[in-house]
Amino acid sequence: MSNAPEHEDVKTTAPLALPPPPTEDADAEKITVNGNQTFKFDKLGPVVVNSDGTLSRIANWENMAPIEKERTLRLLVARNQLRIANQEKQQQNPADGEKLSISQNA
Repeated sequence: MSNAPEHEDVKTTAPLALPPPPTEDADAEKITVNGNQTFKFDKLGPVVVNSDGTLSRIANWENMAPIEKERTLRLLVARNQLRIANQEKQQQNPADGEKLSISQNA
């Protein structure tokens, strides 16, 4: 038989509370460009529109100094707008060599 008493005094405590979930802005970095436009970025940084229309990110964004980020962002915004406009223009007026064709030349 058992040496333990039949009724042990077990202390129950309230469970510990979890920390509050992070808000959307907690991890986002805010950068102001031209004194009036504010952009929020996560640790990955802004999206870069490449000249061929593909998208990428700046590899070392997290390691940049705030002044570098601001300057890069200012140039990137202007360049992305230009590249997006060029891509839209190419889609509306494709050159003869870029038109899709189903016919097969033998």
